[in-house]
Amino acid sequence: MPTSRIQHVLPGPSRIRLALAFVMLLAGAVHGLAGQQTMVIGYLGEQRKPPPPLGPLDEVVIDDGLQGARLGIADDDTTGRFLGQNFRLQQVILAPGETPAEAVRQFATAGISFVVADLDAAQLLQASAAPGAERMTLFNSRDPDDSLRQEGCRRNVLHTIPSRAMLADALAQYLVWKGWQHWFLLTGPHPGDQAMASAFRRAATRFGARITVDKPWTFRPANGRADTGHVTLQTEIPAATQVGDYDVLVVADEVDEFGAYLSGRTALPRTVAGTQGLVATGWSAVDEEWGATQLQDRFRKQAGRWMLPSDYAAWLAVKSVGEAATRLHSLDPAAIAKYLRSDDFLLAGFKGQGLSFRPWDGQMRQPILIAGPRLLVSSSPQPGFLHQRTPLDTLGIDLEESTCKL
Repeated sequence: MPTSRIQHVLPGPSRIRLALAFVMLLAGAVHGLAGQQTMVIGYLGEQRKPPPPLGPLDEVVIDDGLQGARLGIADDDTTGRFLGQNFRLQQVILAPGETPAEAVRQFATAGISFVVADLDAAQLLQASAAPGAERMTLFNSRDPDDSLRQEGCRRNVLHTIPSRAMLADALAQYLVWKGWQHWFLLTGPHPGDQAMASAFRRAATRFGARITVDKPWTFRPANGRADTGHVTLQTEIPAATQVGDYDVLVVADEVDEFGAYLSGRTALPRTVAGTQGLVATGWSAVDEEWGATQLQDRFRKQAGRWMLPSDYAAWLAVKSVGEAATRLHSLDPAAIAKYLRSDDFLLAGFKGQGLSFRPWDGQMRQPILIAGPRLLVSSSPQPGFLHQRTPLDTLGIDLEESTCKL
């Protein structure tokens, strides 16, 4: 029996309606292209001398932060295209010794209202006080200094990089959850090391850990990659860490001078955590959960390297502006700035929870990754650490203890 072929043919009126709808769709697309609006987001960075690689697998990176902002612009532009919104990045890189006032003036003259401020603390404060900055929102994507969220907070500054208090609290929660409550704190000589150590001390008190040994690092190790460097380290580090018993060695070495040498060389077989070893970080190349793999892949395709925490913080800043513009269907700077600081704003940041800005100090709430050298270990807040608003507010300076007066 022959098989019949059935054809679905629209009746005449239906074909006409479909044709009219197609024409209207094309007309709408053309109108949207004609009515495209463009928002320019500024990027203000500094020339920095990259530290020498500590080991043969280390990459020398000179564009961290900037590449994250560029990816954010590409993402914003892809989404905004459907709403008639375009996004561009205007970048200014300060030379050593150059102040940010002139760059802020240029941004203000160009009508730029949102700037990724990839600056150290002193430069950030100068930028926020420069003429024209009062009409801007600056996103701190670089400096973790807690004072920028406390007595040094500014009404026109939001923070997408986690503070030291957030990083320390995240690590403390994990160590306490593991039952590793007796710490040996080893602190480097630099101001950043001292500030990070203070954050660890605060976190230990806050979550019920005890620092049984608190010691400065005074030994200057030989180059571990030299012919005899490892021999010296193998002798000196056990002597420096022969301090009695403890559960975990917490190291504060932001400059990365000695912390990486500790694992496998301590007097006791103990975990190394802190700024090296088991680290708390805003972003890590080892993260592949919550859809992070697709962000990692897109960044690696663009930049040819792994995404760093400063890249992620700059990406968050640019994406925040784009997200607000999408939700509001508007590029109005005043409306976007207000929305960013409202309870309605929520950003998907590939961390399993929506991200938002704390109204009392401008810090972005976000989970903190607990990462090993090759794999993700955990993410804080840890189970059981509760808060009346959100568990994310268990990380960092809370409203009731904040000295920020906005």
